Amino acid sequence: MKATVKAHTNIALIKYWGKRDEALFLPTNNSLSVTLDKFYTITTVEFLPALQADEFYFNGELAEEKELMKISAFLDRVRANAKKPMFACVKSQNHVPTAAGFASSASGYAALAAASAKAIGLQLTDRELSQLARQGSGSASRSIFGGYVEWEKGSNADGSDCYAQQILKKDAWDLRILSVEVTTKAKKVLSREGMKRTVQTSPFFAGWLEAVEQDLIAIKEAINERDFTKLGQVVEANALKMHATTLGANPPFMYWQSATVEVMQEVQALREKGIEAYFTIDAGPNVKIVCQPEEEQVIHESLETLPVVQQIHHCRIGPGITYL
Repeated sequence: MKATVKAHTNIALIKYWGKRDEALFLPTNNSLSVTLDKFYTITTVEFLPALQADEFYFNGELAEEKELMKISAFLDRVRANAKKPMFACVKSQNHVPTAAGFASSASGYAALAAASAKAIGLQLTDRELSQLARQGSGSASRSIFGGYVEWEKGSNADGSDCYAQQILKKDAWDLRILSVEVTTKAKKVLSREGMKRTVQTSPFFAGWLEAVEQDLIAIKEAINERDFTKLGQVVEANALKMHATTLGANPPFMYWQSATVEVMQEVQALREKGIEAYFTIDAGPNVKIVCQPEEEQVIHESLETLPVVQQIHHCRIGPGITYL
């Protein structure tokens, strides 16, 4: 009873920021993402009758108790679904900078969901896998699929209508994403903590919920029309609105560093020169830049001149989960 799955990260063009149910990871708004080819997680899950407890190895090392507890809690859902009370050995190799705003939890839980379900003998549809992955990390629901993906917030209390689905295949519109690394250090405020604090205390959160609905309509129009300028403007504005909500939280917090701002300003300077580039930032200091293939290299060369930039990863639109 063993399975190995590769899952890729995704970058939200319309952000997921806020939960209506903490336990089931039910979001307060729909979100929309693209899956990336560059960053991924490979996870092997093996259920063994002889094991007395779950084991979790992360990047070749035995994980700390806190991380093991998260994995075991997730596996409890899988075991309950399959009605098989066996423990598992989980080995996960992460090819993503962890906890720095590169969506490592998205690929991690998408791979874990698919591998554990297959290993224990569950036959789940991609939609059902999306719902399962969501209960480990909200954004993982989107990493089940490749291409352009929308996560439906749903309205049912049990989350039965809350899942992600592909809205455009990965090869249908060739955009490029430059993932600009300014630090690999783990962020001080984890996404879950920051999101919860924002929902509970930020006076700006109600405005976010109102604005994100309009952003979603606009970006879907841009995707349907293949209108890059419109898409870029919506993406950048949506990211700024999300991060503004954190400044109103109590206590306030910020994911940006001075290096983050430098990269943002460089992108805006490029646009003033007629080079179309737009930034987006998840819950971390690193910056993702959305561009068209013909301007990818000139943008790279411009960013390379900034001393704060440690590395630039070139990403294309990536695939959904694969069984290895």
